[in-house]
Amino acid sequence: MSFTKEKRSRIKNYIMEKIFKKQIDFVKRTANTFSISSTTVYKYINELEQDGLIARDASGNYYLVKTLNNTFTFHLKEKTLEEDVIYRETLSSYVEDFPGNVVRIWEYAFMEMFNNVIDHSNAEKVIVNISQNALYTWVNISDNGIGIFRKIADFYHYESLDDAIFSLFKGKLTTDSHNHSGEGIFFTSKVMDHFGVISDQKIFSQDNTKEIVTDLADASPTFKKMRDMKGTLIIMALANDTTRTLKEIFDMYSDDNGGFTITQIPIKHICDSGYPVSRSQAKRLYFGFDKFKTVILDFKDVEEIGQGFADELFRVYQNNHPEIELRCVNTNEAVERMIRRTTMN
Repeated sequence: MSFTKEKRSRIKNYIMEKIFKKQIDFVKRTANTFSISSTTVYKYINELEQDGLIARDASGNYYLVKTLNNTFTFHLKEKTLEEDVIYRETLSSYVEDFPGNVVRIWEYAFMEMFNNVIDHSNAEKVIVNISQNALYTWVNISDNGIGIFRKIADFYHYESLDDAIFSLFKGKLTTDSHNHSGEGIFFTSKVMDHFGVISDQKIFSQDNTKEIVTDLADASPTFKKMRDMKGTLIIMALANDTTRTLKEIFDMYSDDNGGFTITQIPIKHICDSGYPVSRSQAKRLYFGFDKFKTVILDFKDVEEIGQGFADELFRVYQNNHPEIELRCVNTNEAVERMIRRTTMN
């Protein structure tokens, strides 16, 4: 059976995606997904290997070959750095041939994150590492400054760095409101395929990035050193052929006038247990809600919530702030029952 060029490309990309995600049963998955034999799958694997896109490690496991791995170092104290100039000097030439939507995402994300280093980090040195494989472009930006979580915690007088990390999920968080909107990390984390911020050995990330960070640390002594050093490490990865656009991400969290009025918060990150129970946790959660018109509370992977938490959030806070819409998504029956119980009182 002869497949079209488009289907062959889809099969190969699927194989590489599964290899990238370290799914060891990728041969079986590929065969089942495309209704082809294992022999045909191995044929495509051999072609990918011959093309230099995948290879095997010492244990015989496949991995995606890096086609690019460049590092740039800048000293912030020696001269005034401008994020658009640094973008042109580093990343621009490596993504300029990608689709326009991909280029625009990288322009936005890189400049936002590098500007944060310039304006907030108090660092002396910043390192930009850019790598590519057949599927993704990765950008790591590391500095030796104060550390983003510590700076936020000190500015807002948070009791712990974990409170600072959780506050980043909301958006509109900044230590310099006169010059910054606090939107950069929020929107960059939403538009990227993988996004993480590491500082003081703690991680703010999308769920699908934590496992990758752990894998990288285990596999790369250099990455482990970057992860554990003083300062902040920002990790960004985007598919080279993504169809996502900046506009669609902005529109998801904007009102009809284009304002950033909607936020979405993963509730499971409120506490280590993923089971919020107390009024104090609810108060930390709703701090800053007044900056938005709609707050989407995502209860994915939250099995239960405590009565005190629910009452403080859905009765006390909502009664005091009826102008703010609290919209719950991904709730199970137990969570819904507790919410109903508090709002009926």
